[in-house]
Amino acid sequence: MKKLPIKRLLIVIGILLIVVIGVSAGFVADRFFDFKPLDKFFPKPPISVQQKVVTEDSDVIDVVKNVGPSVVTVSATAPVQQVIQFSPFGGFTQGTQGGTSQDIGSGFIVSSDGLIVTNKHVVADTTLSYKVSTSDGKTYEVKEVSRDPDNDIAVLKVDATGLTPVELGDSSNLQVGQFVIAIGTALGEFRNTVTTGVISGLGRGIDAGTNYQGYVERLDDVIQTDAAINPGNSGGPLLNSAGQVIGINVAVAQGANNIAFSIPISTVNDDLNTFKATGKFPAKAYLGVEYQMLTQQVALLNQVPQGAYVVSIVSGSPAEKAGVAVGDIIYKIDGNSLNSTSTSLGDLVSGKKPGDTLTLEIWRNSASKEIKVTLTESPQ
Repeated sequence: MKKLPIKRLLIVIGILLIVVIGVSAGFVADRFFDFKPLDKFFPKPPISVQQKVVTEDSDVIDVVKNVGPSVVTVSATAPVQQVIQFSPFGGFTQGTQGGTSQDIGSGFIVSSDGLIVTNKHVVADTTLSYKVSTSDGKTYEVKEVSRDPDNDIAVLKVDATGLTPVELGDSSNLQVGQFVIAIGTALGEFRNTVTTGVISGLGRGIDAGTNYQGYVERLDDVIQTDAAINPGNSGGPLLNSAGQVIGINVAVAQGANNIAFSIPISTVNDDLNTFKATGKFPAKAYLGVEYQMLTQQVALLNQVPQGAYVVSIVSGSPAEKAGVAVGDIIYKIDGNSLNSTSTSLGDLVSGKKPGDTLTLEIWRNSASKEIKVTLTESPQ
């Protein structure tokens, strides 16, 4: 085999190097500097952009779009009154007060013909007139208010047709950690505010209101959530990711962050079904005492049994008629002991019906006494 001359071999190697360098330079120019004329020699593969869809964000957006039109703002108006204003410099002027509408809470539509659910404490003042406003800016005057004081629920009736009702869910199978969405009029000022969070606890018992507000009511089996809820959110819906109402936002823990509570929708369903059928809420058993549960420590220190200390008695109530007195300690009902952690007086009475007779064991003047009392229907 005849070998190539050294000179010719060098020429061939040089040509090959020039070709390799040229191809490489063209590739670099095309890929990194987007040199278009080389595209037909070095076609680019299609660019694939992978976009991540965040399910949680999508769920919230869809829920707000679907449920937002069913959430209302509740406003109240005080009657116009004539007032006399005295001047510190002498004399007086006559003027008026009231007549101005103020947003005070939230609610949600449960029927197309104008039934709206909210909290009882939102519409507790019977001297005020109420209106509801929808997200599209329409305002309706509330014609009727029906209140369930035991569960802090109220149903409002407005003259309207074609409203969009919410879908009521199931609160019997909720899970701690479950994602939730709240919609309402935050602080009575910011309408249709949306917040999110999770269920922080189930089966909680809380005392809603304060002595400074003139009332304290016990709510049992409520949902705890860390979704941001403010006073103006009261009566608004707590929703699952499917947009179903699973609770009514009712209270926020004072002096704490991210601790709020909602009434389970199962309680609302029971009330609402009875209301639609009869025009009033289910009859609740009524004893008629205001009480304070004594802790074990307080009971031991005072050498009294642990139970419900009677603070006041409602005039004409079953408790008054049976002879229960202020200062009594009710420590057993039908043989069931009361304590401040798991079984309160309200727990035992709420499981009864009007007409049921209870046997109360009370502590009075350092001695036990047995009293029988027949419960009546709770006044509205």
